[in-house]
Amino acid sequence: MWNQSFLCYNPYMSKKIEKNEKGVIKISVRDLVEFILREGDIDNRHGRGASAEAMLAGGRIHRKIQKRMGSNYHAEVPLKIAIEEDEYQLVIEGRADGILIESAEEEITFADNFNHMTMPEDCKVTIDEIKGMYMKLDLLDDAVGVHRAQAMCYAYIYALQHDLATISVQMTYCNLDTEDIRYFHYDYTFEELAIWFEKLITEYKKWADFQFAWKKLRQASIKPLQFPFSYREGQKELAAGVYRTISRKKNLFIQAPTGAGKTISTVFPAVKAVGEDLADKIFYLTAKTITGTVAREAFELLRKNGYQAKVLTITAKEKLCLCEEMECNPVNCPYAKGHYDRVNDAVFSLLQKEDMITREVILEQAKEYNVCPFEMCLDTATWVDDIICDYNYVFDPNVYLKRFFADGTTGDYIFLVDEAHNLVERSREMYSAIIYKEDFLLAKKILKKYGQAKLMRELEKCNRVLLSYKRECEKYVIYESIGNFAFELMNVASDLDEFLQKAPEFTERKDLSEFYLNLRNFLNIYELLDDHYVVYAEHEQDGRFKLKLYCVDPSKNLQERINKGNATIFFSATLLPVGYYKSLLSTETDNYAVYAKTAFREEQKLLLLGNDVSSKYTRRSAGEFERIASYVKKTTDAKKGNYMVFFPSYKMMEQVCDVFLEKCQSDPSCETETLIQQPGMKEEERESFLQAFSEELSGERKGSLAAFCVMGGIFGEGIDLKNEQLIGAIVVGTGLPQISNEREILMGYFEKRLGVGFDYAYRYPGMNKVLQAAGRVIRTVEDVGVIELLDERFLQSEYRALFPREWERQTVCRIDTVEKYLEEFWNRS
Repeated sequence: MWNQSFLCYNPYMSKKIEKNEKGVIKISVRDLVEFILREGDIDNRHGRGASAEAMLAGGRIHRKIQKRMGSNYHAEVPLKIAIEEDEYQLVIEGRADGILIESAEEEITFADNFNHMTMPEDCKVTIDEIKGMYMKLDLLDDAVGVHRAQAMCYAYIYALQHDLATISVQMTYCNLDTEDIRYFHYDYTFEELAIWFEKLITEYKKWADFQFAWKKLRQASIKPLQFPFSYREGQKELAAGVYRTISRKKNLFIQAPTGAGKTISTVFPAVKAVGEDLADKIFYLTAKTITGTVAREAFELLRKNGYQAKVLTITAKEKLCLCEEMECNPVNCPYAKGHYDRVNDAVFSLLQKEDMITREVILEQAKEYNVCPFEMCLDTATWVDDIICDYNYVFDPNVYLKRFFADGTTGDYIFLVDEAHNLVERSREMYSAIIYKEDFLLAKKILKKYGQAKLMRELEKCNRVLLSYKRECEKYVIYESIGNFAFELMNVASDLDEFLQKAPEFTERKDLSEFYLNLRNFLNIYELLDDHYVVYAEHEQDGRFKLKLYCVDPSKNLQERINKGNATIFFSATLLPVGYYKSLLSTETDNYAVYAKTAFREEQKLLLLGNDVSSKYTRRSAGEFERIASYVKKTTDAKKGNYMVFFPSYKMMEQVCDVFLEKCQSDPSCETETLIQQPGMKEEERESFLQAFSEELSGERKGSLAAFCVMGGIFGEGIDLKNEQLIGAIVVGTGLPQISNEREILMGYFEKRLGVGFDYAYRYPGMNKVLQAAGRVIRTVEDVGVIELLDERFLQSEYRALFPREWERQTVCRIDTVEKYLEEFWNRS
C-alpha cells in the first residue's frame, strides 16, 4: 500500500521536490489516467473516434474558449502532488485547463500566487477540462471516461490544497470544425475523490516501484562504464563533444566520415550523460532498418560491459501485424478485441524478463497475451531506457509518440539522429499534405449508394473549387491563400466523421476511411501554414490533379519537436555543407558543428576525376555512353574484384550497361559478371543482389563483378561491404535531382530568400548522393579501393568545395590515362 502522507506543492514550491534526498518518479495526470483506466477494444471503425483530440487545432480552441470566460476563470493552472514512499516520491503533475471560482460576493480578490489565494467561505470551485474533438457532439452520451478522470485528479489535488469539502467538474467538449460546445457537469465531495484517487494510485504502485528500482540499477551501472574500444584518432574528442553538447542542452551537427565510429561515439557519451542525470531516455532515430541494427549492436556492446538498460526497437506496424490484413477492430482482429484489458499485464511481464526487446520478442509476448503487438510495443516504450526507431516516431505529426511528445509535454530526452542528411526530404514529406480532385468524386460515388445527399453536396462544392484550379493550371499554379476552400473541407470532414461514426460496417468503408484520414491530415497541416510553405497545384503524369501544401523549409516544425527534449545530435558521413543542414533541420542560431577526423589513410584509396565525360542531358549520346562503359571496363579489368557503378537514373544506367555488355562480349578475355538494380526490388531480391558480393571471397567467380546501381537508391547508402567485398565505386554524374515542378518551386523559394536556389534545390542534394555512393568503398582501416567520379563538372570549384576533407588528394584522368593510374595504385597497394 501507499504511504498515506500526501504532500501537495504548488509550482512555486517545486524546488522542494527537486532538493529532496529521495528519488523522484514523475508522471503526468493525463498519462496516469490513460494508462491505468483504459479498457476494451482497439477499434479503427470510428474515424478519429469519440476520444480523438486535435493534435494541431486543439491548443487554438483551448485558448479561444478560455478567453470567453469571465474574470473568475483562471486558465492553464499548474497542479502538482507528491506522494511519499520509503525510497522515493511519486510526483503527479498537470495543468488544469481552467478553474472557475464563483461566489456570492461581487468580486473575488486573487493573490499573485493563485494556489495560495484566500477562498471565500461560500465559494464554488469548478475544474474545467476542455477537449477538442472531430466528432459531432450529439453522439456523446456522457464524458469520455479518461477525460473525466483527468479532471477528477485535478479536482482532488485542488480540493486537498485548499481544504474544500466539495468541488465540481465541468467537461467542455468543442467540435473543432463547427466550434459547437457541449458541457457535462459533475459534483463531488472530497471524500469521494479521495477514495477514487487512492484506488487509482494504488493500481499504479507496482509500476512506480519497478521504475524506481530499475532506474537505481541503471544509474549505478553507468558510473563505472568505460568506452568499449581503444579510441581511434579524434574519437575521444568526438565523444567529449557529444557529452558537452548534452550537458549544455544544445544541438550538435557532426560530419563523421566512415570509420570515425560515429554510432558508438554518440551512444556512449549519451549513456554517460544519462548516468549524470543530464537526461533520462535516449531516442536513436534512423531512416533505414540497417542503421537501427548497428545502433542495437552498440547498446548490446555496452550491456556486455555492464550497462543495465532496457532497449526497445520499434518496428513498423505492417511488420508486426499478426493478421493477413491490418483491420484494427474487434470484428476482424482477435488481438484487437479486449486488447486494453490485457495489455498492461503483457507489458509488465515483458519488462520483468527482457532487456533487449526486439521484433521477435514483441511478437512472442503479444501471442502469449493475445494483444496487438504494435500497440504493446508502443506501450513498452514508456518504460524502457533506450528506444531505436524511425524518424517518424519523433517528428511525423501523424505517427509521433504522443505519450512523449504531445502538445505541452517535454521530457529529459536525448535525440541521436543517424544519417541525418535523410531528414531534410523526409521531414518535407511529413509536414506536407496532398489532396486529389479525383478522390472527391470517388467519395461522392460511394456516398450516393447510402443516400448521403448533404455530404454529396459538400463534396461537389469542393470538387468545383478543384475544377476551377484545374482549369487555370497549365504547368503548376502557386496560391497565396486557399482559406475559403479549407472551410469547405472542414464541413466535409465534420459530416463524414459523423457518417463513419454511425455506419461502422459497409463495403467501401476502408476507401472512405482513407479519404477521411487524408482530409484530416490536410486540414491539420493547413493549420501549420506560414512562410515556410508553398501551396501549389499541378497535373500529375497519371492524369490526376492535386493540391499540395508543400513544406519547403521544415526547420520550424522540426525545431518544435527538438524542443521536446534536452539535446539533439545530428550525424552523418555526408553532412556537407553543414550550413545547409543546419538551416533546414533547426531554427536555432547557436547550434554546434563538428567535423570528425577519419581513421583512414590517404594511401587506402585512389580518387580519380574523369574530365572527358558528362552526364548532362545535352551530352547524353551513344558516344558518351561508349566512353563511360570504357571507364567501367578498364577499371574492372585493372584488378579482379567487386565494383559498384552508380548512375543518376535507371534509363542512363541501362543504356551504359548495354554498351558495357557489348564490349565484354567482343573481348574473349573478359570474364566480368554484371548485376543490374531493378526498380521496386523486394527484400529477397535485395539480399540476393548483395550476396553476390560475398562470392569473390569463396573463389566462386573467375573475373570481376560490376554491379550497376542508381544513386540515392537502396544500394547507394546504408550497405556495409567490407574488405574484399567491394574494391571500387564508379560514380557517373553529379547526382542532380531530375527537373520537376516541385524542384523548380524549391529553387524559386530559396533563391528569393537566400539567393541559393540552385544549390538548395539541386546541387547540395545531388552531391549528397554522390558522397554516399562513394562512401560504399572504404569501410575499415584495412580496406583498399578506387573511387572514380565521372563528370567534368566535378572539376568546377562549386563542386570541389563540397568535397570532404579526406578527398584532399585527387587525380584528374581521361579515358586514355585511367589504366596507368589504376595500375600504379594497385601495384603499390
